[in-house]
Amino acid sequence: MERPNAWKSYTPEQLEELDELCEGYKAFISDNKTERECVATAINLATEAGYRDLRDIVAAGETLHPGSKVFSSVRGKSLMLVQLGTEPLEHGVNILGAHVDSPRLDVKQDPLEERHEIVTLDTHYYGGIKKYQWVALPLAIHGVIAKKDGTTVSVTLGEDECDPVLCVSDLLIHLARKQMEKSAGEVIEGEQLDVIVGDRPLEGEEKDAVKANVLRIAREAADIEEEDLLSAELEVVPAGAARDLGLDRSMILGYGQDDRSCAYPSLVAQLACEAPVRTAVTILVDKEEIGSVGSTGMRSRFFENTMAEVMAASGQGGELELRRCLEASRMLSSDVSAGYDPKFAEVFEEKNSCFLGHGLTFNKYTGSGGKGGSNDADAEYVALIRRVMDDAGVAWQTAELGKVDAGGGGTIAFILANLGVHVIDCGVPVLSMHAPWEAVSKADVYEAYRGYKAFLDHE
Repeated sequence: MERPNAWKSYTPEQLEELDELCEGYKAFISDNKTERECVATAINLATEAGYRDLRDIVAAGETLHPGSKVFSSVRGKSLMLVQLGTEPLEHGVNILGAHVDSPRLDVKQDPLEERHEIVTLDTHYYGGIKKYQWVALPLAIHGVIAKKDGTTVSVTLGEDECDPVLCVSDLLIHLARKQMEKSAGEVIEGEQLDVIVGDRPLEGEEKDAVKANVLRIAREAADIEEEDLLSAELEVVPAGAARDLGLDRSMILGYGQDDRSCAYPSLVAQLACEAPVRTAVTILVDKEEIGSVGSTGMRSRFFENTMAEVMAASGQGGELELRRCLEASRMLSSDVSAGYDPKFAEVFEEKNSCFLGHGLTFNKYTGSGGKGGSNDADAEYVALIRRVMDDAGVAWQTAELGKVDAGGGGTIAFILANLGVHVIDCGVPVLSMHAPWEAVSKADVYEAYRGYKAFLDHE
């Protein structure tokens, strides 16, 4: 069942809308490379669109009504947006869910080290990466440093053209004979992902003079002491903005497109909602890349607690009513899919693969091997999704994550399914997934937005 290339069907008006959406998307992923940055920007955009903090609503004892728009954030790393519809919440809500964390290098708590007058920051990689891809690459630091006095210092270094960048060194090819004999998983080890931050000694210092100079710069720039790094969250990411890819500018090359190529269209679709019948919900969550754990991951009670607060504030509260709401709810668990790459055709089953430019991809199940760890959407729900997408004229396709025994992966879908929600995985096809720079088609980002909007608008 071949799916046509979406580019062939666009009108001039749609191409203009596509370009506008993708320019906004490129700016979003260029400016927001951490989960904190994504959530902060999303809150700003939501506030401009009329959303209010749910905590303020609850504290003031206000009542929510159809059309009310609220948001709730946890630790500044996960976010939930809700626009109340005219249908009772007990009848269920329409949910978009995506994650805003991406593979990266996290700076360790005690990171600074000087060896032979080169100072590095020790890191611990986050999520599934090919470690060798992170060497000899311009890197930036994004994050926060929390101080004992309660203040927080935001850090962004390496993005402005006047900023210095950082890097992880690699072994020169002339001395790499034994290194080249190692497997790809061993050629660079985790403890070798030390980020170079300085080589110039501080005048007058005898011991660790380069480290002293680095600390002097940090102290003068932001009043940061070495001890403050104990309570810091600093993420090392590829430096630089997302760029158009290809002579035809049909694609986007950028960092963190897993899963921001789904998160951004979900956010825009939520903000574009107008008077939905079923309540529209978008969740942007943290920690998916390491199992959705912790208070900001999807396994937490954040979603349930927020829904309970919304139902109570709208006069529809109660434990039984919440359970009925969840069981009647529908969700698109939006995470990227493995785009077919003809260079690596041996790991794909072509007939059940997704292709760049052919639209939003639906995965009835993910997991690995014998569907281990997957949500497996029921046939009736898949049929409903088919109808929603076709009625809206959305370009869409289906896929599995490579051949059955080639590997696999998971999403947040099963977590919501455990609550009784009807869920199916869907997302944008990606080339070079989890690499420092990933590639997507602009057409697929656009079709994701159109599909998400159609889903939220469906009664």
